Amino acid sequence: MASVAQSSTQAVSTGDVNSDASVFQLIQTHQEKAARLPPVEEIRTVLNQSTHGMLSTISQKHEGYPSGSMVDFACDADGSPILVVNSLAVHAKDLLANPKCSLLVANDPEDRTDLVITLHGDSIPVSEKDVAAVRTAYLAKHPDAFRVDFGDFQFMRIEPKVVQYVSGVATTLLGSGEFSKEEYQTAKVDPIAQFSKPIGSHMNRDHAEDTRLIVQHSTSIPVDSAYMLDVDSLGFNVKAVYQGNTYKLRIPFPRRM
Repeated sequence: MASVAQSSTQAVSTGDVNSDASVFQLIQTHQEKAARLPPVEEIRTVLNQSTHGMLSTISQKHEGYPSGSMVDFACDADGSPILVVNSLAVHAKDLLANPKCSLLVANDPEDRTDLVITLHGDSIPVSEKDVAAVRTAYLAKHPDAFRVDFGDFQFMRIEPKVVQYVSGVATTLLGSGEFSKEEYQTAKVDPIAQFSKPIGSHMNRDHAEDTRLIVQHSTSIPVDSAYMLDVDSLGFNVKAVYQGNTYKLRIPFPRRM
């Protein structure tokens, strides 16, 4: 396994911290000790939960240069991203001519300190025997994607070669690393993360004060508010406000769920 660092879901930007150094120290100490998923499991989980990314292909029109496209995708059981491509699309033509590509996925596109994943691999057409299973997996993430059954669309699978990540950009918790295909595919998708949306919606709607108190108890900081972002087996992440400043904080559970 390559060197890894803290997940950016707990990053605190040095540009956003309160002038009170003791508060910043409390946050930093808490974040460093908070239980979190191993990076490879977090990466596998984030990709499994994600539905959009930036696909980079080798341009056929502009030889030797990369070409970027925003794409929808869903991961199969092995963690390989599945695309539905139109035969007329530029990236479809690129992939058929040269299968080498990469897919960049940001856990939070609005926050550059958060986890960013780049999966490098080779695209291959999905075989006829696998189409039914792949179609089911794709429609589970994109239920309105009726185009999957149109004749000029086909499923493509990106077979991973290496998966890289960076987190905590512009913070004291900057980290990066990479994993091989084998390390990535043998990592487990966290079983609780799939329930992040309903759990977070319920807590933010009906128990916002309880969440704030939990964060205050865990960090020893009297935050003004705390908005639950996502949940996994070891804890949850929040966007907390304290004296006008916003921080992403990791709140660990007493034990694995």
